[in-house]
Amino acid sequence: MPAVRGDGMRGLAVFISDIRNCKSKEAEIKRINKELANIRSKFKGDKTLDGYQKKKYVCKLLFIFLLGHDIDFGHMEAVNLLSSNKYSEKQIGYLFISVLVNTNSDLIKLIIQSIKNDLASRNPIHVNLALQCIANIGSKEMAEAFGNEIPKLLVSGDTMDVVKQSAALCLLRLLRTAPEVVPGGEWTSRIVHLLNDQHLGVVTAAASLIDALVKRNPDEYKGCVSLAVSRLSRIVTASYTDLQDYTYYFVPAPWLSVKLLRLLQNYTPPAEDPGVRGRLNECLETILNKAQEAPKSKKVQHSNAKNAVLFEAISLIIHNDSEPNLLVRACNQLGQFLSNRETNLRYLALESMCHLATSEFSHEAVKKHQEVVILSMKMEKDVSVRQQAVDLLYAMCDKSNAEEIVQEMLNYLETADYSIREEMVLKVAILAEKYATDYTWYVDVILNLIRIAGDYVSEEVWYRVIQIVINRDDVQGYAAKTVFEALQAPACHENMVKVGGYILGEFGNLIAGDQRSSPLVQFQLLHSKYHLCSPMTRALLLSTYIKFVNLFPEIRVQIQEVFKQHSNLRSADAELQQRASEYLQLSIIASTDVLATVLEEMPAFPERESSILAVLKKKKPGRVPENEIRESKSPAPNSNHHTEAPSAISAATVSNNNSADLLGLSTPPSSQPTSNTGVLLDVLGDIYSGTPNNVGATNGAQNTYNPKKFVCKNNGVLFENDLIQIGVKSEFRQNLGRIGLFYGNKTQFVLHNFHPQLSWSEEDEAKLSVQVKPVDLVLEAGAQIQQMINAECIDDYNDAPSMVICFSYNNVPQKITMKLPLTINKFFEPTEMNGESFFARWKNLGGANQQRSQKIFKAQQPMDLAQVRTKLQGFGMQLLDGIDPNPDNFVCAGIVHMRAQQIGCLLRLEPNKQAQALPYFQMFRLTVRSSKESMSIEVCNLLVDQF
Repeated sequence: MPAVRGDGMRGLAVFISDIRNCKSKEAEIKRINKELANIRSKFKGDKTLDGYQKKKYVCKLLFIFLLGHDIDFGHMEAVNLLSSNKYSEKQIGYLFISVLVNTNSDLIKLIIQSIKNDLASRNPIHVNLALQCIANIGSKEMAEAFGNEIPKLLVSGDTMDVVKQSAALCLLRLLRTAPEVVPGGEWTSRIVHLLNDQHLGVVTAAASLIDALVKRNPDEYKGCVSLAVSRLSRIVTASYTDLQDYTYYFVPAPWLSVKLLRLLQNYTPPAEDPGVRGRLNECLETILNKAQEAPKSKKVQHSNAKNAVLFEAISLIIHNDSEPNLLVRACNQLGQFLSNRETNLRYLALESMCHLATSEFSHEAVKKHQEVVILSMKMEKDVSVRQQAVDLLYAMCDKSNAEEIVQEMLNYLETADYSIREEMVLKVAILAEKYATDYTWYVDVILNLIRIAGDYVSEEVWYRVIQIVINRDDVQGYAAKTVFEALQAPACHENMVKVGGYILGEFGNLIAGDQRSSPLVQFQLLHSKYHLCSPMTRALLLSTYIKFVNLFPEIRVQIQEVFKQHSNLRSADAELQQRASEYLQLSIIASTDVLATVLEEMPAFPERESSILAVLKKKKPGRVPENEIRESKSPAPNSNHHTEAPSAISAATVSNNNSADLLGLSTPPSSQPTSNTGVLLDVLGDIYSGTPNNVGATNGAQNTYNPKKFVCKNNGVLFENDLIQIGVKSEFRQNLGRIGLFYGNKTQFVLHNFHPQLSWSEEDEAKLSVQVKPVDLVLEAGAQIQQMINAECIDDYNDAPSMVICFSYNNVPQKITMKLPLTINKFFEPTEMNGESFFARWKNLGGANQQRSQKIFKAQQPMDLAQVRTKLQGFGMQLLDGIDPNPDNFVCAGIVHMRAQQIGCLLRLEPNKQAQALPYFQMFRLTVRSSKESMSIEVCNLLVDQF
């Protein structure tokens, strides 16, 4: 053995070679088991192993673990390697610990002590290994153990540069786990001044750390702005030579430049010091100037580094939004990239120009590139670039170019990729409504949308055109005429039939004077489409027919014949049969006056914000550009920080509503627009869905307690009466949960003997472990205190623990008992599945054991499928779209995590959608299948109460 010692570790190489040469999985497992037995015997043998042997065997264990096999021994030997003075042995020890040792291990104290010894070492290599191990583990235990040591290493004058760099990155890792690990006060200035360090690695790592710190506490680290501008100026300005010895393909320190530019985007333009602002603008101008220079190298690395700095500088210019000259120059530079042969550059240019289009300074400059952008939308090979071009056209649209852009988007829609059609439809609908000066144009656009891309026109879009037509007398006759002509096409989309049925039912009389669109012709045209439509559209057409009975008494007999046919048929759709029967009786029994009253024209609806924009943002969260021109961020002289005004408004609002909501957890009132400039207004509301309930709102003077609503939500007001408001905020991860209860005293008196106590039996504690932290016995007048609760799911259970809150108010004892939002569904992990996997699993769970639960129940409130969808998403399982053959059904999948096991769970919710108009027919069928029957029953019971 001594002859082969060294870092080569021939035994390890032979073992790896044997594994690679195995012909089957069984042969591999056999070889691994043989090696594990050999290693175990060596560790347990009487002969003492030296450092090399321990290292070799620990390496083998590590390799076996990486192959996917469990390792339950060797941890102590790895910890012993940490005390070695040899780099290779210490390195392997740290590697094993970083990968295999759990933070709950009994050895963690020994590990922490070994790390502390290495942090105190004078050998920088040992210190770096320890820092890397802390960062790799990155647990709260590590943060608590070394939170005081690492900042000292970072700012100490005796620390070597390479250690400072590792310390900064290690601190950044711990900051993400435990934000409180970074001390404030005097440390702030010392950390910020690392931006002046001469070592490139130190200042680059420090920039990343400071950027994370600024996002958490911008005011405390505001001093970094001047230092970042100064450092950036020395890098990009030719008169300085700072870090000029480090260039990456002729670009000085590109990574550091990008980090500094990104750091400055956390603040508004520096207004207090004109010198700093001037230097920053000089830097940005220099970067834009260099972009115009001829490339110094033909290699792609040069252009990538140069463009990385340029695009980050443009992002900062857009963020500041205060220098018209820079904004226009940035727009012109991006315009040059639109015709670049690099696809990625064209994409980034379009993306940045979307933001520039919303600035009052650069909006007109962006519009100059409209023709090129339209060509990009039509001609680009890459669909993502075409998508970005559509976004830019949407962002640059205003009154002057709306008709042209909308027409170009309509033309492209006929050949557009299926993946972007629905989003394009929404954008066209929004632009057409927002910039319509003549609403006949708006009607034409929407009907064209339905004709060209009917399958992608959502309900919100065709609801919307009906809403606007009803509210505008000047367009009703034109809409009726246009939709009548559109229905005459041989192939007519179902959405067109819906719009036609609704509009002709309301305003068909406006075109009935023309023999070509007489009442009988209108009726026959609509009824010719009837047999091709879905049950929901047929129901709408039946409603149109009864409207015709009122509008056109001369065709009453023909319409009654249709009603009789559908009343007498043994239809598979009971709702249609019921509707036809009721309409028939109404047309026979009711007098002309009664009929006119019942079937009078729809009244104008109150104005409210359009739902189409919300649908668009939901489709592409965080990516949809705004179609509004922002006001400049240019700070006025002696102005305060730009966030102070909203804060003042919020403070005033809280102050005025203090008695109603101490915790700020109630649903905020929606703001009402004071004018319709640039705002999409929903003049009708949602026709087919009722007014949504503000379930989160609370009344300060009433006793508010509804624990069932917290089955599908984690935050809100749990209990409230005249004396106290109790809010809850909770988070869950696998089988662990943490709840924060916020007790707010709403009175002017102190609440004494305040004592919240958990009510949970020992039997239940064995299934759900709950730990409650104590709180003060006194709750001051108008004050709020927080109580933390930790929970661990051990086994499945069918109840939730209660909190009993006792206190004295004016010497009168009070007692409140409430359920905690700790139902079993809180421990769900959403699970993605395709259709094949779902139904295979569904079939297996429905076998002989019948581990399922099924209930058919009546809806407790008017059936709103959007609200059903929201509740299922809040329940914790993954809502799987496009899985069930019936698009109205909902299917979900999830895994409940417990301490020792996991239980897979599937559910299917089938609403009787055709019965939405008849409350007594609004029923659900809920089926839950899981690998444990008790779980299926509990999940089913929890959900039944939600609908």
